[in-house]
Amino acid sequence: MKLGIVGLPNVGKSTLFNSLTKAGALAANYPFATIDPNVGVVAVPDERVNVLTDLFHSKKTIPATIEFVDIAGLVKGASKGEGLGNQFLANIREVDAIVHVVRCFEDGNVVHVDGSIDPKRDIETINLELLFSDMEILERRAAKVIKQARNDKSLQKEAALLERLRPFLEDGHMAKTFECNDEEEEAIFRTYNLLTAKPVIYAANVAEDDLSDDGASNAHVQAVRELAKSENAEVFAVCAEIEAEISELDDDEKQMFLEDLGLSESGLDKLIKASYKLLGLISFLTTGEDETRAWTIKQGTKAPQAAGKIHTDFERGFICAECVRYEDLVACQSIAAAKEKGLVGLQGKEYVVQDGDVITFRFNV
Repeated sequence: MKLGIVGLPNVGKSTLFNSLTKAGALAANYPFATIDPNVGVVAVPDERVNVLTDLFHSKKTIPATIEFVDIAGLVKGASKGEGLGNQFLANIREVDAIVHVVRCFEDGNVVHVDGSIDPKRDIETINLELLFSDMEILERRAAKVIKQARNDKSLQKEAALLERLRPFLEDGHMAKTFECNDEEEEAIFRTYNLLTAKPVIYAANVAEDDLSDDGASNAHVQAVRELAKSENAEVFAVCAEIEAEISELDDDEKQMFLEDLGLSESGLDKLIKASYKLLGLISFLTTGEDETRAWTIKQGTKAPQAAGKIHTDFERGFICAECVRYEDLVACQSIAAAKEKGLVGLQGKEYVVQDGDVITFRFNV
């Protein structure tokens, strides 16, 4: 899973990015990766992986991962090259979702680029830049396609789509609200990787005092939640400063620190939950003496395609999946004991994998 973090300057975006990627730094056997200064790969916290590692004495533990891309310098005019935004906008064309950090705290010592705290205005500013960037992509594509479509029938479908899509965006509509006529059009639409077609998670950055009630008493957070509702977006309240402090602590200290603040989970945990929910993702597990690992798949994925996440050979030569629920396996303490109780099922090609399934795939290539 790949998430792009956007926001205006001084909203706490980079503080949040740095603390999230540090807090979720991967264990030594799956090294923390920084592909370049604004990309970080972090482990998805999942207690089930640790429990199974201990149970099966696994030599390696490999969690699911999220890649964060921090888009620096997004300001008004970024799509036209203002600030540093233009060179980074291309980086988030490939992300699965956008995390939009919105300032919802008052602090006279931290200057706001527009002089006041107004989440709705800030969101509109960023959305406009994403829209302008999308329109530029479509203009370039249209200049090529519409001209060639006169002599190439295979391009006429795309030309007709562009004739409808371009004015739709020019009227200020986000690409995610555009309705394609059929599956073929939908497939063409997806190839554009439009920024305004991406699902959005709003990270409402609040002061420490607003964390305990999840920003419920903060009018700015409520404004973000109202806007998100109309977009079917996810929202979570976070304090970037607190996340920076949490990122310096080990797991035990982190838990104590959160309890002292009256919190049950960190901002990273909230963000991961919101991401999985928004994108319709679940995790299945594989375990044994060699390694215990979590694998991320879309809800509704069938067993052969889940097997393909591990290796294409597993999908190609799929025979069956031996599945046991995580809770049942832990209660029985071994696969053999779970089998004796009839809790391990042999599932075929039509089986839809469930969150928390512990699976051994049988295949023949």
